[in-house]
Amino acid sequence: MKILILTYGSRGDVQPFIALGKGLQDRGHTVTIATSVRFQKVIESHNLSYGFMNDDLLAILDTQSGRKMIENTSGVFKSILEIIKVIKKIAPLQEALLADSLAAAETSEPDFILFHPKAFAAPHIAEKLDIPVMMATLFPMIVPTASRPYLGFPDLKLGGWYNKLTYAVVSRLMALMTLKHIRKFRLHCHLPPLRKFDLLRTYNGENITVLHGYSRRVIPDPEDWPANAITTGYWFLHEDADWKAPAELTAFLESGPPPVYFGFGSMAGRDPERITKIAVEALERANLRGIFATGWGGLQPKNLPDTILQINQSPHSWLFPKVSVVVHHGGAGTTAAALHAGRPSLILPFFADQPFWGKRVNEIGAGPRPVPQKKVTVASLTKALLTASQDPDILKAATEIGIQIREEDGIEKAAEIIEKAKK
Repeated sequence: MKILILTYGSRGDVQPFIALGKGLQDRGHTVTIATSVRFQKVIESHNLSYGFMNDDLLAILDTQSGRKMIENTSGVFKSILEIIKVIKKIAPLQEALLADSLAAAETSEPDFILFHPKAFAAPHIAEKLDIPVMMATLFPMIVPTASRPYLGFPDLKLGGWYNKLTYAVVSRLMALMTLKHIRKFRLHCHLPPLRKFDLLRTYNGENITVLHGYSRRVIPDPEDWPANAITTGYWFLHEDADWKAPAELTAFLESGPPPVYFGFGSMAGRDPERITKIAVEALERANLRGIFATGWGGLQPKNLPDTILQINQSPHSWLFPKVSVVVHHGGAGTTAAALHAGRPSLILPFFADQPFWGKRVNEIGAGPRPVPQKKVTVASLTKALLTASQDPDILKAATEIGIQIREEDGIEKAAEIIEKAKK
């Protein structure tokens, strides 16, 4: 089977699909991943075909105004509202991504399309090509449930009617941002006019299967989810098989107690030097060693003490089992890697799904309460570090959850579902 995977976003939105793509390829399928061009090399390094999508929308987040937008949003709902403010600016970029998605499909000639919700052109492309389509998401953001509100909305404990209403509100907001472009896109593809926006159904009203790439141990399935909402387990990309650690890193790890890892991916904010200074002082107050991963710009250290080592980056699957605590922004991928390693997470969220993961990690006992990045201080970070590294209940929960997650095989389950859908 020739499978096209459409996804867009940060590395956390791409890496799990690389893992799944490799798993599908190992089962005899031909896999193309279409996403931002900044990920072309890493995709091809895993012997997967790459489909071009431009980088323009992601590049906005790399600017000062983009970082300001991130800092001023504390949840998915607010993030969407912030994006609406610049909708005229991003409209041409959205249309360009639709065109890139179609071109990737025409080039790869797939028999099946798997798509991230951000690649919302996928169902329409699949309709044009008359092939099956399936959605895949890394956190529970699409399928409505009465058991919890949409990510980013306050949990007001008003009952199922309120929780379902939040999903309807987000669906409406997404329609405001995308419906015009989708209708224009369908006209270009010579498809019938679209009546209403519904990411969960095809034009003919058929339910789209939604794969959820995380563990039920971390987020149990709601009782009211339909049969087409399936949780598979995590899709891990284990990059450490051929990776050689720099001698400096190996020596540092062997020279003392397991250090605390600090890494915020591409979530730099407007003042990465501020969070770096706070982290250095908090580690010193807590008498803990540290490793700062700076490869994506989230930290900008200067004049570090001997108790802190700066690295560019390291495979999470190699490094996390060797540290005591993982301090991070709460991206789905980093959260999953820390849980897989059986290490406590201390999450300093910026926006989007990150506060959700911070809250969820705390609820399952694998870390202290999250400390929002915008509000973090030396005192609050020091206290949280001591809790994460010393609380016996947290250490026990993180260890047990790690064992359970490592026993799962989310890639195999997802692959089996995809193969059955094609039949």
